Amino acid sequence: MPGTPPTRYAYLGPEGTFTESALISAVGADGGVRTPAAGVPAALAAVRSGDADAALVPLENSVEGSVPATMDGLADGDPLLITREVFLTVSFVLAARPGTTPADVRSVASHPHALAQTAGSLARLLPGVVPLPATSTAEAARQVAAGQYDAAVCPPIAAERYGLTALAEDIADRPGAVTRFVLVAPPGPLPEPTGNDKTSLVAVVGDRTGALLDLLGEFAVRGISLTRIESRPTRERLGVYSFSLDCEGHVADARVGEALSGLHRVCDDLRFLGSYPRADGRENKPVTPVSTDAAFREAAGWLERVRAGRV
Repeated sequence: MPGTPPTRYAYLGPEGTFTESALISAVGADGGVRTPAAGVPAALAAVRSGDADAALVPLENSVEGSVPATMDGLADGDPLLITREVFLTVSFVLAARPGTTPADVRSVASHPHALAQTAGSLARLLPGVVPLPATSTAEAARQVAAGQYDAAVCPPIAAERYGLTALAEDIADRPGAVTRFVLVAPPGPLPEPTGNDKTSLVAVVGDRTGALLDLLGEFAVRGISLTRIESRPTRERLGVYSFSLDCEGHVADARVGEALSGLHRVCDDLRFLGSYPRADGRENKPVTPVSTDAAFREAAGWLERVRAGRV
């Protein structure tokens, strides 16, 4: 049976972040109570402590790649499960307090991902100004409104929320960048398979020859496509890594379930992060006849007969 839908949401704050926009797109403007958190760790901690039913956090960006705070936050601590993913096209403005001109700007701040995505435009618009990091794009906007910085790279919603004006619009070096967010909740009933799902995992492999090949082989022999794989240090010692990965399919699918069982055998540690509907507009690759659930059931029945001597 499905669990109780969440009504209290934490998200990467403050108000006006891309994360808030993504959460509104996912649950609606009136879809429960939204509480901004000071950072990704704080948003995840709110779920683990019970202060929030679920949290929306950024996982990766099409230009700058993964968000380490989210990857590490899901790999460590009490288990959390991804229940859905949300994709949002992001755009940036260079915002300042009313009356400010580009010539007045001596400091500009934003989240490191936003600064990286707008580095060329900032060098052209604000030559000689060294960008400074902030915990989020909206926090940078709030700090500009408070007089701590002269300008911020932020979404239009943040500029509006904090009473700033845009000195320049659409300043991303690569327009059309997309950020993928994930909604995470405490362990509970999984979303039902839809036929177009993803499964997320964190696998730790030992410092031995062929360890990564063993991991990949569990997917390859069952015809399962990986949609993302990244390595992260375990922070224990050099040579021991965890792999954060997404694969096509749902843990309820026979081939995915068998792959996870195989990974549990060959990996030093394995953390299941959830199976949920795919939301990137793409379709999973067709399942070959030998990898369907029916084929797995037939094979299991054959093995049972052999073990019983009914050959």
